[in-house]
Amino acid sequence: MQSINYISHLNQVFNVFSSDSRLNTTHVSMYMALFHFWNNARFADEFFINRNDVMLLSKIGSKGTYHKCMRDLDTWQYFKYLPSRNPQMGSKIKMFDLGTSTEQVEVRHCTKNGTSPVQVSGRYINNTKHKKPVNIFKPKNLENVTDFFISKNWHTNHAAKFFNHYESVGWKKGKSQIENWQAAAQSWMLQAEALEKTKNVEQKATDSLHTIRNKNYNQPL
Repeated sequence: MQSINYISHLNQVFNVFSSDSRLNTTHVSMYMALFHFWNNARFADEFFINRNDVMLLSKIGSKGTYHKCMRDLDTWQYFKYLPSRNPQMGSKIKMFDLGTSTEQVEVRHCTKNGTSPVQVSGRYINNTKHKKPVNIFKPKNLENVTDFFISKNWHTNHAAKFFNHYESVGWKKGKSQIENWQAAAQSWMLQAEALEKTKNVEQKATDSLHTIRNKNYNQPL
């Protein structure tokens, strides 16, 4: 968990944007969308993203443009992109803090006319000692989980089952600590949906085998 000064960081980012001629509007839009999700993740060292959510917020309509901007900003060291090979788990982003020092921060972003680093400066107030660390691997309480399930159009009963299960096992999967409870919740929803579909198929098969017990054998065939 990083201690980030929201305003100082954005001021530094915009200073760098103005000096980097490689950027276009889609690069800037994507970065600001990711910054929004980083803020929602309480400035965690790494956080999960959903491609559709990022495209919606950044107003990027093409998957090709999305992946190009993601590669560009990763290559130019605005953040680190950690793609996922698991379709049920989102990719990760590791953002870089540009505003954590009272000294000048050297950001090595080339421009079209040269390779000189861009010098940006700004003040940052470190409030780490006054803030209690917040763990992203577990939610604050059941209400926090319930709100998340409702936002995904899931019943609150599933939220309670999810919370009670992982609360009882210390928010672990097997022996491994859960890194992000929201990602674990989405995986829970997918498994619950698949189980429900399986039950429906089995129930239909069972119903088709039932016969009418009170059949009137006096009726003609």
